[in-house]
Amino acid sequence: MCVDHTMHCKCGWSSASFNFKDEIFPAEVVSGLYCPKCAEDVAFEPSSMLKDNNWIIEFDMDVAQFMGQCLPSSSLNPEYLFDEGYCTWRGVYPTDHIDSVKERAELVKLAKIDQKKYLQEFRKWGIERMSRLEKEGWRKARETN
Repeated sequence: MCVDHTMHCKCGWSSASFNFKDEIFPAEVVSGLYCPKCAEDVAFEPSSMLKDNNWIIEFDMDVAQFMGQCLPSSSLNPEYLFDEGYCTWRGVYPTDHIDSVKERAELVKLAKIDQKKYLQEFRKWGIERMSRLEKEGWRKARETN
């Protein structure tokens, strides 16, 4: 089970949705979120931060160590928390779950007219979309391609 949480960046310009795999970590494991706008002024600290396409997630590693005692990895770090899905974007990037629904809306119309064409176009859309997101530099798009 994954729990979704929406958080605002430090400057308030944007927000991101996070999933917390198996509810092992509380939302408080994220101590800071920086959009590309407010991330410009942040001194990046690799031991507690993860950078994804100009966004920075700052983790409270004390909370992570305490709550993550049941995990198989003895060395928790930001990459592990994010890449293993314990605290990661809901989707490929911060607002992916919203944007992908909008992008699929036109395809859904096609499903009512031509089911075979819909399946072809849906597959094509998915492949092209992930390729585009990978080129844009999103971490989760790289791991799936």
